[in-house]
Amino acid sequence: MMRLPVFSRPHAFLAAAGFLLAEALAPSPTALAADPTPGDQAHGQVVHLFWKKEEIYDHNRQTVTLTGGARAQRGDMTVDADTLIGYLRPKKQAAGTSGTDESQKNGGSSDMELYRVEAFGHVHIYNLEDQGWGDHGLYDVDRAVLLMTGKAMKFTTPRQLMTARDLVEYHPQTHTSIGWGEATVNTSDGKRITADVMQAVELSDAQKAANRASQAAGGEKAKSGNLDRAYGWGHVVIRTDRQTATGDRGVYLAGPELARLIGHVRVTQGQNQNNGSQAIVNMKTGVSHMLSGSSDPVQGLIVPNEAGK
Repeated sequence: MMRLPVFSRPHAFLAAAGFLLAEALAPSPTALAADPTPGDQAHGQVVHLFWKKEEIYDHNRQTVTLTGGARAQRGDMTVDADTLIGYLRPKKQAAGTSGTDESQKNGGSSDMELYRVEAFGHVHIYNLEDQGWGDHGLYDVDRAVLLMTGKAMKFTTPRQLMTARDLVEYHPQTHTSIGWGEATVNTSDGKRITADVMQAVELSDAQKAANRASQAAGGEKAKSGNLDRAYGWGHVVIRTDRQTATGDRGVYLAGPELARLIGHVRVTQGQNQNNGSQAIVNMKTGVSHMLSGSSDPVQGLIVPNEAGK
């Protein structure tokens, strides 16, 4: 089993681990270069690291800690925090290649790779369109997934905001966010969707391009921004300024403004209310199609001359 060589200076270790170093937040970033391997998100894109104060290498844990305000960048994804911890592991050697020989040829530069970045304090993640805030973050380089926890945790996209009590998981490659614990999505046109667990999916790049072309041609601007659809599980509530629909689980399609709810469904508009096992609700027109289950009938309450009309 190979052992990582011990160096008197952290900079020497980082160079041996495949990093190109920078002092503090200098223009030349720290970088971890990796060999491209199909299907492995840990390879093929460089991770750049910046910091203001110290960088501390822990040989036993195989971690490097960056303090005083630090940043990790990979592609268009950036993670800022008070402190960053990078987790390192030995690289897998190609078949037929001797790890010892490779280390001797490259001075150990191909031995280690960065597979996880943990962020503490005033965590801010962002790319060209989306931003997230929390007290603690964890970026899984292998899966290209970022987890956020902490107080006042939220995640924003153009004209859309997701908050959650316990955890938000963000997949930058698919622009998908998942919230756990009182997860809520608010859109700029006044819709509010809540659930115990919710997955919000943004429009694809092709859909966004089609929307921009439509707007340039004089078409109507998308009211819900970049939101494509939202799935909810547990205590799902969809609200507009005129209507509230609830159910055990459901899906909301932002384009046609349609929702389908299943399980203990209740649709309320003013004092009027309909109950059933399933419903398809048009959040634009306020028209609901209530569907009964195998044995449960559809029930309704209609209050005439509401508001004196």
